[in-house]
Amino acid sequence: MLRKHINRRRFLAATAKAAAITIVPRQVLGGVGHTAPSEKLNIAGIGVGGMGGSNLRQLENENIVALCDVDHEYAAKTFKRYPKAKIYTDYRKMLDRQKDIDAVVIATPDHTHAVISMEAMRRKKHVYCQKPLTHDVYESRMLAKAARENSVTTQMGIQGHSGEGIRLISEWISDGAIGEVRQVDAWCSLSYYPFGHAGWSSKWSRRPKDTPPVPSTMDWDLWLGPAPERPYHPAYHPAVWRCWWDFGCGMMGDRGAHTLDPVVSALKLGHPKSIEATSLDLNPDTHPLASIVTYRFGARGDLPPVKLTWYEGVRPPRPKELEDGRRMGHSEGGALFKGSKGKIVAGVYGEDPRLIPESKMKAYKMPEKSIPRVEGSHEQDWVRACKAGRQAGADFEYSGLLTELCLLGNVAKRVDARIEWDADNMKVTNLPEANKYIRTRYRKGWTL
Repeated sequence: MLRKHINRRRFLAATAKAAAITIVPRQVLGGVGHTAPSEKLNIAGIGVGGMGGSNLRQLENENIVALCDVDHEYAAKTFKRYPKAKIYTDYRKMLDRQKDIDAVVIATPDHTHAVISMEAMRRKKHVYCQKPLTHDVYESRMLAKAARENSVTTQMGIQGHSGEGIRLISEWISDGAIGEVRQVDAWCSLSYYPFGHAGWSSKWSRRPKDTPPVPSTMDWDLWLGPAPERPYHPAYHPAVWRCWWDFGCGMMGDRGAHTLDPVVSALKLGHPKSIEATSLDLNPDTHPLASIVTYRFGARGDLPPVKLTWYEGVRPPRPKELEDGRRMGHSEGGALFKGSKGKIVAGVYGEDPRLIPESKMKAYKMPEKSIPRVEGSHEQDWVRACKAGRQAGADFEYSGLLTELCLLGNVAKRVDARIEWDADNMKVTNLPEANKYIRTRYRKGWTL
């Protein structure tokens, strides 16, 4: 089971060790999965045509020894960048054949994150997996469990977790800057309409009926992985897969994983008691055009209950404290913490937090920095943790819970109702039909 609560002590401990690395030889550390800080990791990339290529560029001080992608044309630029790396199509064959791999970076579509991560961890490989960690709640629980049992170092790709903003928000709230926090609004104003966003475009509004040929450079069966079988179509790959229920986790998995991160950390949130959703254009194939999802959390120690409202495709009401002409959060989203003595607004990744109005920010005497900072990139935080034999800041224990919150929002969307959540038994108690979305069925030949 995941831990029921993510507390400040754990957040501090996870980041504090980042600065405490001692150079020792590999033979002293010993054992599979323990690499000395003075040595380089042998890293493999799985899914390297898009974000995976960006992750690898942050890891070029290590050894990039293998690259795997089901679409060799889409991944061609990354293949060319690392000419010494061995090239594969099937991650299973790569892990079978190349024994020198210490760690893997996974940036495939959401629906294959869990099966690939699990296979790597069983082989004692450290894992960096892009957000959201998994495609369903059950997978998130199982990956957290596997990471513990296999003693590997893990990290989910939410770069804001290694940033300054998330730490400032936690320190300010702990300092009492805005008093007791009982409500938070978080949002992403983007929408998958037409399907795709941020420069993507698509002409398909529902599952396409035509069946164009599979590109000669692509293994469509491997791309599908555990998802239900369907013919290839460019409506799914590349990029626009995130819009489809069978493959992606929608805007909640895309941006929610980033924006809810500082909320979970600062307020020490655990599992919600209930989740309620209402959506625009709800259908069985694609994520809705817009949704509002409301989470309710119980008290945590001396912290009060919290109502967290997630808006996607729309924005929450603008707070009266925010001066005219000032932007609320980032242009694409952000979070608004509502305290008994004031409010904090921040961007998508928790960046640029400010007390509002600005007069309060200027008058506020900020506390000393109590949470250790991460030097360099989020990927480098993972590398240092691998070499030190510890967990990274956004390890699968923490990011599994964060991902679970996002995925429960998607469950509430699909049933278009309020669901009551029994976290210990991983079950929706008031609407049994919702439980089919907690653990989805894999197609024949695939297991976790």
